[in-house]
Amino acid sequence: MPMMPVQITIEDVAGTPAGKIVKVIHIVGQLDESNVDEQAKSIYQVIEANPQGLSLVFDVTGLEYMNSKSIGYLTDWYSKVSASGGKVVLAAPRENILDILQVVGLTQLVNAYPSLDEAKAAVTRP
Repeated sequence: MPMMPVQITIEDVAGTPAGKIVKVIHIVGQLDESNVDEQAKSIYQVIEANPQGLSLVFDVTGLEYMNSKSIGYLTDWYSKVSASGGKVVLAAPRENILDILQVVGLTQLVNAYPSLDEAKAAVTRP
């Protein structure tokens, strides 16, 4: 069974308070060995381009699967963003994704919200 390709799109959140940059990273499909390294590059570029005040909202509504390597990347992105005072949150993760993240303890660092709007609100409020 071939793995589904993954699509990642990145958008700015309008109306963000001064000094804050919020990007929504929409992930649809499956993050696995075949694509995670390539897909991670675009997210590292966003982090490097915004060294201060960046927060990331991962819209994982359409994420069906993530492997251990993609969890490692998420942990690294969290470390880099939080080191510069930003936040990383998840929006609307599926049950299987949330279960994996809870097992590895990542939900203690990265909060998950039931909707994209709630996740955006969590990172844009002062």
